[in-house]
Amino acid sequence: MARERLSSRLGFILLSAGCAIGLGNVWRFPYITGKYGGAAFVLIYLIFLVILGLPVMIMEFSIGRASRLNIAGALRKLEPEGSKWHIEGPVAVAGNYILLMYYSVLTGWLLYYFFSFISGSLNGGMDAAAVSTFFSSLTAAPVLQTGMMALALLLTAGIVIIGLKNGVEKITKVMMIVLFLLMLILAIHSCLLPGAGEGLLFYIRPDFGNLVHEYGLSESIFAAMGQAFFTLSLGIGAMSIFGSYFNNERTLGGESVRIICLDTTVALLSGFIIFPACSSFGVEPGSGPALLFLSLPTVFTEMPMGRLWGAVFFLAMIFAALSTLIAVFENICSYWMDNRGWTRKNAVILNFVLLFFLSIPCVLGFNVLSGFQPFGEGTGVLDFEDFLVSNLILPLGSLVFVLFCTHRFGWGWDNFTKEANLGKGLKVPKGLRIYCGWILPIIILLVTANGIYGVLA
Repeated sequence: MARERLSSRLGFILLSAGCAIGLGNVWRFPYITGKYGGAAFVLIYLIFLVILGLPVMIMEFSIGRASRLNIAGALRKLEPEGSKWHIEGPVAVAGNYILLMYYSVLTGWLLYYFFSFISGSLNGGMDAAAVSTFFSSLTAAPVLQTGMMALALLLTAGIVIIGLKNGVEKITKVMMIVLFLLMLILAIHSCLLPGAGEGLLFYIRPDFGNLVHEYGLSESIFAAMGQAFFTLSLGIGAMSIFGSYFNNERTLGGESVRIICLDTTVALLSGFIIFPACSSFGVEPGSGPALLFLSLPTVFTEMPMGRLWGAVFFLAMIFAALSTLIAVFENICSYWMDNRGWTRKNAVILNFVLLFFLSIPCVLGFNVLSGFQPFGEGTGVLDFEDFLVSNLILPLGSLVFVLFCTHRFGWGWDNFTKEANLGKGLKVPKGLRIYCGWILPIIILLVTANGIYGVLA
């Protein structure tokens, strides 16, 4: 059976950007930026996005395009005879499963908030305490959460089962375009709110002195490195699968730059939505994970026409989250199609059922299993699953890809650059070999160690 291919370059760019664009952009980026002082942190983040995220993305795409297989088959096909690089394949695939085990639950929450703003369950008569009670009632209800999680997975599976071109590519294109339009509208609206100016200045006017003295330069740098690394969903083969569907007409360096620019645009737009709105209504933008489900809904309930703006905001969040769900689900199904010879239909049905049951522990972690607190009070199943993916599987998987692409005991620098530089566009310079082969792995190890220490300390 001939391997499926994407129908267009735009499809490749938007699909890959959709995989990268997710809650890390529209949720984690704003609250970390708020925590570490605003514009100065953003500039540091952008630097690390280029020197850390870009080369790893090019490598992952190259592995996929050279092999025309999912990550498990790709490493086995490209590795030198007798080597064991393929061991990383199943680990990367497992990372995809663990990611969706909690991402599907979070997407279910977004769906519930969207429906609640539409129906009026979240409305202008609610204060911060009422919004907090609303969220608590959601997490305390396992049946309700399970239903929303199942709906998120059903939407994802329904799109993937249609096919690569007519389902995954076509629908993700539409979602990405609508996402950009919705976020642009929301950003303009937020910037025009009364009292938005202070939040806007916090976001666009760098204050390095404040960052150094109040937040600590080293801590801020590590936070920027971590966000730059994790926002692109690198290290689990979710990017390599789209490389395997892409043609040889364009270089992978040039396409990676475009994808990172789209990903960064969404992250920056989220800041233009959140910081002016928080300033206008006196909400702390660095309020952590509670920002999305407690602080911002409180803002919308106090805002004129808040039900409408709340619904539009959470619709945008749903598109951002679904784009990642679809991309990762496609990667999982490709493993079963490439390595096991399954049809797309059977692979989708099997993995819908598997992920439904695998996601149940995350749902129960907020109620029945709330006594499971692996990292201390206030943590749970979701935190443990996120730790496995964000602090272990993503960075260590990326480290494997970097070493595989830059050293002769792996695929090797020459093979990597030959593949990456096929076609028209930006080439990977030969002079980056020392940086990519020796300095980049050290940076990844430092980010990994700091992330683990931050959670376990």
